[in-house]
Amino acid sequence: MKRGKKYLEAAKSVSRNTLYDTDEAIGLVKKLAVAKFDETIEVHIRTGCDGRHADQQIRGAVVLPNGTGKTVRVLVFAKDAKADEARAAGADYVGAEELIPRIQNEGWLDFDVVVATPDMMGVVGRLGRVLGPKGLMPNPKAGTVTPDVTRAIQEIKAGKVEYRLDKTNIIHVPIGKASFTEEKLSENFQALMSAINKARPSAVKGQFLKSVVITPTMGPGVKLNPIKLAQ
Repeated sequence: MKRGKKYLEAAKSVSRNTLYDTDEAIGLVKKLAVAKFDETIEVHIRTGCDGRHADQQIRGAVVLPNGTGKTVRVLVFAKDAKADEARAAGADYVGAEELIPRIQNEGWLDFDVVVATPDMMGVVGRLGRVLGPKGLMPNPKAGTVTPDVTRAIQEIKAGKVEYRLDKTNIIHVPIGKASFTEEKLSENFQALMSAINKARPSAVKGQFLKSVVITPTMGPGVKLNPIKLAQ
């Protein structure tokens, strides 16, 4: 993969053989974010899990204390009083069966998170083939299938992020923007790592955190010491 001049220049300041402490890594990543837009700072965690086994799956959500820096558009599937509650709580879109053809046939996906009340999951299930591959399917573990739509919406708007294993047993989560202070990024990172450590499946033996890398959208990654981050 061919890299641009800015990337190559930034990469010179990162030692590939060094495992950095959290504060040093975050300070470095902010300097590596040299794009003309406000880059997202992401964390990539390679785990010792084998996601092919149900007892080694990881999926959950955590509210980052300083948010993600991104305006999140929330779609809520609800009816009657719950629909009114969702609108009052600040949902961007609220609906029921009438949204199915719009999403299924017209390809409407102008939302970032989908919340559903439990009674609506029969309807939402029909969208599994569309929402599933995009990671948008509501899930009780992530708190997006719930009768408490007000709380769900407020947490998502405040900076709630979902974490889950991908097919290679890696977790990818945004923790803020390059414009955030080091302190805010550090607080978000600590909140995420605390949640990941608590979510460790009991079936996983040996080293749980294999590698932890922080990276800006367009720049090189910085490796942290996974042993120090395990709790």
